[in-house]
Amino acid sequence: MSMFIDFPESHVVVQGIEKIKVPKLAKMRQIYDAEKIEDLGVHVRREMEKTLKEIPDVREKRLCITAGSRGIPDLALIIRTVCEELKRAGAKPFIIPAMGSHGGGTAQGQKEYLEGFGITEESMGVPILSSMEVVKYGELDDGTDLYVDKYAWESDGIIVLNKVKPHTDFRGRHESGMAKMIAIGLAKHVGAASFHTRGFASFAERIPKVCNVFLEKCPVAFGVAVVQNAYDHISELEIMVPGKIMERDAALLEIAKRKVAGFKYPHIDVLVIDEIGKNISGNGHDPNVTGRNNSGLPGFKEVLDLKKLFIRGLNKETHHNACGLACADVTTVRCLRDVDWDTTWTNVASCTQLNGAYIPMYMNNDEDALKLAIKTLNGIDYEKAKVVRIKDTLHMGEIEVSKSYWEEAKQVEGVELISEFREISFDEEGYMI
Repeated sequence: MSMFIDFPESHVVVQGIEKIKVPKLAKMRQIYDAEKIEDLGVHVRREMEKTLKEIPDVREKRLCITAGSRGIPDLALIIRTVCEELKRAGAKPFIIPAMGSHGGGTAQGQKEYLEGFGITEESMGVPILSSMEVVKYGELDDGTDLYVDKYAWESDGIIVLNKVKPHTDFRGRHESGMAKMIAIGLAKHVGAASFHTRGFASFAERIPKVCNVFLEKCPVAFGVAVVQNAYDHISELEIMVPGKIMERDAALLEIAKRKVAGFKYPHIDVLVIDEIGKNISGNGHDPNVTGRNNSGLPGFKEVLDLKKLFIRGLNKETHHNACGLACADVTTVRCLRDVDWDTTWTNVASCTQLNGAYIPMYMNNDEDALKLAIKTLNGIDYEKAKVVRIKDTLHMGEIEVSKSYWEEAKQVEGVELISEFREISFDEEGYMI
């Protein structure tokens, strides 16, 4: 299921755009808390050893491990180590993709997502069972039907593994983490669509309710929670018994919020993002960094004072899913031609946020798009535009900034300039090199 559109070249006339000068950029380092787990494999083995002593005997038990679509550093190492320790204890582990409607809402698409993370049957040494079939295991008081992956339901125990991080569209005690994996990831396409029907405004209240039913009715073995620091390294990894999942999910969320890598100086005229993708954030770029999302719920706009957003493209790990592109003010024809609209719109429809399917204005290349973003700023000297360029919202340690941005940002603690200001290099087609 794929739909690519050969968008025509843009012939928009922008008065005065030829007078706009693209500012020189220099590299700026942002300094954050760099604490991380040094030997992840050893750490996971220790956590597994501790947990296996606290849960019932797993010998001969078929245990299901969830693998989501979010990019987690060394995810393959973590899952492989968990599988090895389970097999050493006599269990029969297997892996399922648990990512709601991602991957185009198909079993094959979700399995391909895992392959992109290096998670295959050969590399993990266990089966990967990918299916969109679900089992209804209960319902909420408001009538919402609750679903779980069929293979997970038929297992002897589910291992709920996920990254804990702030959500992209709402605020609550439980946001993106083990609780959301239970409510949406494990519910597959049918369950994700069902849960989203009442909108993001209900998530903070309803996710814990789903988890209470799930933990009561479904076979849960234990939970594995991961938190990343601002440099995209794992700083916390905890394995806990079922009775501790909700408590630790909430506690780790508070830690994760403190570790989000935002802009040290949060006032930007034009932000250029090289790549967005579902492995980075459900929104392609993290609204906890950019301040832009689809729900419009409070708690995001104040993150960043941003006037114009230019998104250049999609990363390969997103498999042409362009969720988050709608938040851009401008993009390029090359980027739009790289979008699989069936996959993107399947995801958007499941979340009920159809504004996430909007297509931003586009130009024929990066140079024209950047000039358009600058030209349409109001009330500023164009030559003093505060322009910032990042690879993606996971890589915030070193960013590129214009001189006007640096002159203001240098007053903030935790930043340093690490290169000279240089012209942006464009190829013969006008795209950044």
